[in-house]
Amino acid sequence: MTTTTDAVPAPGPGGHARARRRQAVARFWLQYRGHRAGLAGLTVLALIAVTALAAPWLVGADSQSVTAAPGRALEAPSAAFPLGTDQFGRSLLALLVWGTRVSLTVGLLAAFLSVAIGTLVGVTAGHFKGWYGNVVMRITDWFLVMPTLVLAIALATVLSRSVWTTILAIGVTTWPTTARLVRAQTLSVEARPYIERSRALGGGHRHIMSRHVLPNVMPLVLAQTTLVISTAILTEATLAFLGLGDPTIVSWGGLLQDAREAGAVSSGNWWYLAPPGLAIAVVALAFTLCGRTVESVLNPKLGVSR
Repeated sequence: MTTTTDAVPAPGPGGHARARRRQAVARFWLQYRGHRAGLAGLTVLALIAVTALAAPWLVGADSQSVTAAPGRALEAPSAAFPLGTDQFGRSLLALLVWGTRVSLTVGLLAAFLSVAIGTLVGVTAGHFKGWYGNVVMRITDWFLVMPTLVLAIALATVLSRSVWTTILAIGVTTWPTTARLVRAQTLSVEARPYIERSRALGGGHRHIMSRHVLPNVMPLVLAQTTLVISTAILTEATLAFLGLGDPTIVSWGGLLQDAREAGAVSSGNWWYLAPPGLAIAVVALAFTLCGRTVESVLNPKLGVSR
């Protein structure tokens, strides 16, 4: 008596690719969670992200209103107002929670724009090594030697004052470092033998850059993104402090600007200055810890301590 069993179909190329990606993600997380500093930074960022998403439920949508301010101007910390009040009588704790949204949004979007420009410039400049690569890298060098903050201030001054202007000003002035790193990695990848085999088999420029170069530079791009986010958040705070941000929204840098205008430094109202300043420092440090850990996992030769 013979029995028949249903044959299990072998996974196709797409299934193998997905399985390899899942295994790569699992290996990455296994190595990442072995770094205490990286886990601490990730935990802090998760808490801050949850706070930003839950801001309407945590502090209420009317906590930014000047006309509905519940307290007196520049009131010291108390049970009713744990972080005190601003110059209009609004709760600084509520404003700090709302400012989380703007600072994280600007940091993430500006970093994405910066890294996208830098990756495009770096990959193309490394692949096309003739006059195009030379011209593009000379432009990159010009941006690199110019003070980033000065360029961002000039751009934010010319354009209208809004969140999108801040994102654009940061994104188009902070990409040169990423471009140089990606170009160096692209040159390293294209020196490998399988690139020559791909060209010999008829692979075009698009095929080589998208199927061979880009996957090999993506780990570097990922690590660079986490580091650029902290820079973008600091730059946004600086622009807002200088009065170049959107005056209609609440951000951590905007709170510092309001504190300066209210004379918090000379009058000793430390509760107006300390919370937003500490929040900026904590978020920047958390992103830096995550970025350094990602670099250590993707490139063990760096030897970042755990």
